[in-house]
Amino acid sequence: NTLDAIIWLAEAGQKEQVVMMVSSLSDFFRTTLSKGRDHISVEEEEAHIRSYLEIQHFRYRDILEYEIRIPEELHEYQILKMTLQPLVENALYHGIKNKRGLGHITVTGEQEGERLIFCVRDNGMGMEPERLQKVRRIITGELADENTSSGFGLSNVEQRIRLNCGADYGLSIDSVYKEGTAVQVVIPAVKK
Repeated sequence: NTLDAIIWLAEAGQKEQVVMMVSSLSDFFRTTLSKGRDHISVEEEEAHIRSYLEIQHFRYRDILEYEIRIPEELHEYQILKMTLQPLVENALYHGIKNKRGLGHITVTGEQEGERLIFCVRDNGMGMEPERLQKVRRIITGELADENTSSGFGLSNVEQRIRLNCGADYGLSIDSVYKEGTAVQVVIPAVKK
């Protein structure tokens, strides 16, 4: 879809937007590959989600606004690559796209002692309490959802964090139907 959008822009002679889209796509792939490293800097992960959101904003500009508020002092810490991007993708596809009107995704980060805490919040559709409980069980691996891939990305992030950082770290999710969802990530504060 992104490559198709770039082709349409090129055919329409919109050179500046083509350059922006190709640049964002290049940055996105560069971070995804990360020279085979599992851990990257928070700065690199932020650049990754920014590239992803720039691409998606072009595609969904009528329904998507976003904001990234991660303080520079967190940039030197390490994070497992592909920790925040799947959460942002979920916010877009399960929250914002199912809502009528303009949606907003906010990504924040802060340090609390020896922990880094990130939050991906959207004002999308949210989940009814029963669905929220089911997604929480899927995330922890307590429940396998055979009928849908919903929760798989979150479960994957949770498992990777716990395997690499220990049981004291991982995801938590809160959601209110028709108001939005917030996913919190807690990882150890380890400098790169």
